[in-house]
Amino acid sequence: MSRLFIEFYLDEDVSALVADLVRARGFVASTTRDAGQLGRSDADQLAYATSQRKTLLTHNRADFELLAQQYFLTGQRHFGIIIAVRRPPYEIVQRLWTILNQVTADEMENQLRYI
Repeated sequence: MSRLFIEFYLDEDVSALVADLVRARGFVASTTRDAGQLGRSDADQLAYATSQRKTLLTHNRADFELLAQQYFLTGQRHFGIIIAVRRPPYEIVQRLWTILNQVTADEMENQLRYI
């Protein structure tokens, strides 16, 4: 099934305001709190995002780079990981708009991107 728009799942270290701002523009974004996933491991967070066909947004570069590599080496599929430098929520959202305007959900599959 082809998907045009990326749907985001925010790791718990990303401000919930980012999800609110994304949703205010009509896009899908959920948080670990929304999903009842608070306190789960990074591996569990990525597995959950994958089960929901969502792109995971995090500030946790080291752990998610390692998880992306493990998924690649084992042939597992995920729906994208975006690693954001810690910035104000409005700036993160501005960077997400660039991705939303240039990349489809299908193109995010198995991708690791930095903003």
